[in-house]
Amino acid sequence: MKNLFTVMKFTMREMVRKKSFIISTIIIIALIIGGFSLPKILSAINEEKGNKKILISDESNVFEGTLESLKTMDLPYDITINKTSYDDIKNKIENKEIETAFIIEKENEQVKIKYVVENIRWENEVPQDLFGAMSSIYSNLQISKLGITPEQLQMITPNFETSVEQTQKDEVEFQNVFVMMAVSFSLSMAIILFTVQVAQSITTEKTSKIMETLVTSTSPRTIVLGKTIGIGLIGLMQVILFITTAIICANVFLDSELINMLLNVSNITPGFIIITLVYFVLGYFAYALLYALTGSLVTKPEDIQSANTPVSMIAMIGFYLGYFSISIDPTSSVAAFAGMFPISSAFCMPARIMMGLATPQDIAISIVLLIVMVAIIAKIAISVYSNAILNYGSKMSLKDALRLCKEKKK
Repeated sequence: MKNLFTVMKFTMREMVRKKSFIISTIIIIALIIGGFSLPKILSAINEEKGNKKILISDESNVFEGTLESLKTMDLPYDITINKTSYDDIKNKIENKEIETAFIIEKENEQVKIKYVVENIRWENEVPQDLFGAMSSIYSNLQISKLGITPEQLQMITPNFETSVEQTQKDEVEFQNVFVMMAVSFSLSMAIILFTVQVAQSITTEKTSKIMETLVTSTSPRTIVLGKTIGIGLIGLMQVILFITTAIICANVFLDSELINMLLNVSNITPGFIIITLVYFVLGYFAYALLYALTGSLVTKPEDIQSANTPVSMIAMIGFYLGYFSISIDPTSSVAAFAGMFPISSAFCMPARIMMGLATPQDIAISIVLLIVMVAIIAKIAISVYSNAILNYGSKMSLKDALRLCKEKKK
């Protein structure tokens, strides 16, 4: 046990000292802060610039003076209504007196509206709210000309009452879709990103001959488990740091109404947090031990990427199977299978639990299958690691490493 803690401390110390770890942590925290603060920054910029100045020219008097009602509406524009020619509008835009303009004309009983801008860019898209308000004013004008009373208009205007009813009797919680997607994606990325570090750590120490000292002072099993646990703890602390930063930023930069609309955290109970940690730990161990296996087979750091390819493919299959099955239809049989299948259960089962789609029996079976997979991978990884870790020649294949394991047992 003492040797296990020694390997863990050594691994954690080396991990946090890496420039790549420090820089990536700072960058992710900066991205989190920037992402949450962006709406407030854009809002402040818009307030500083003031409302967009728009001129509306109705030289043909199509609207018969009713456009003045636009100024009484709650629209985020500084609206000027004048009968102005195109050349005058062009000069006003070039002189920054206005930003855009509408020119209204009537030709063969057809109303034509020309939107004039200095340059066609995304920020100069046609303001649909203003266009909709103008359309409503014109409709009301024509209705009044036809002499249609409000009662008659109400009779011909559709007033449908709609409702949604599900045939499924189980109560499925779809209110936490945003949280569910965030939980699934975060678990997937955390497990995949941190487990890769195990292979890189083993390969780096192997090429620096540090492994010779470790092997002579403790068992390969202790080294594998110590490095896996050490990197996992650093990864878990990093995730907690990111989540804490996101929570603080959400409370500082976002309105409480927006938070309540996006996040319904009523189902995020202490029990859910515990079960999520269980899946995180088991999923991490499964993939970390696989990466430890591939890391022990190579002799040069530049070979680690090609050696990790099969495991990375398995991880991507598990991620896509879990993430997209619940994002497209969490009640489907594919999503239920993904929750049970060991390579994807850690990515999607917590989300299914949060949505009320997983029974206690499903959870128990899923965890048992995941534990069995971790035990099998651990046994193979430790055996291969024991025979391949001191190989400094050519890259050893998994087949050769397993053959050595069988010969050693004999």
